[in-house]
Amino acid sequence: MIKLPKKFIDRVQAKLKPYQSVVTSHRSRDVSEADTVTVVKDVLADVFGYDKYSELTSEHQIRGTFCDLAIQIDGKIRFLIEVKGAGSTLSDAHLRQAVNYGAHQGIEWIILTNAVEWRFYKVLFAQPISWDEITRFNLADLNPRSQADLEKMFLLAREGLPGDAINAFHQHEQVVNHFTVAQLLLSDSIVGNVRRELRRLFPDLKVEAADIVEIMSTGVLKREVVDGERVQDAKQRIKKAEQKLQRASKKSVEAVTT
Repeated sequence: MIKLPKKFIDRVQAKLKPYQSVVTSHRSRDVSEADTVTVVKDVLADVFGYDKYSELTSEHQIRGTFCDLAIQIDGKIRFLIEVKGAGSTLSDAHLRQAVNYGAHQGIEWIILTNAVEWRFYKVLFAQPISWDEITRFNLADLNPRSQADLEKMFLLAREGLPGDAINAFHQHEQVVNHFTVAQLLLSDSIVGNVRRELRRLFPDLKVEAADIVEIMSTGVLKREVVDGERVQDAKQRIKKAEQKLQRASKKSVEAVTT
């Protein structure tokens, strides 16, 4: 659980509800994109805590056109925000447009919104360019007294920038998920522990590690967590973490022996 600043909580609890009514009304009336940009800017200022005149800009030019909004702190763009009309349904085409803008300028955090729905993405600067969805929420459905909802909102809050809250959240989600846990359960050390426990409880049985892996892969764990692209990502993260620990251990031994 994140310890949230009181200033942030007080502001959200005081300011969120009126804007929930506003964005719901705008959606039902299908207001224009320009009007939606105006309300998004107001929400960013009044609810999320940004200075409307010094930290929110629509003057950032990308490929000869200006982005809808950007959050700019000390001359650096922290979030690029693509806004669609309140009555619009956010689409993959909208997302690709926003990601292309971000990739072209080296901006890693993208928000796609129609004032009601807010989606957060991290641009992955690889070949080809891709992205991770970080989280999403419906502004009209948020409960300002819910810790879970407040934590989602804090990712965008002005108070979350100094500690890079959204990046910390993304790193946590990359590691603490069912793909990583599944790979750990299939690791030699865990499988070995299961094998030893089975042999302790049933000494007359012959149990091989391969048997345990097969059972876990086909009957205990869902297929999606043992096969696929995200599984490979989890394996790579675990491998890198193990290598980092090995390097640190080696340096520690060398320091003692020298």
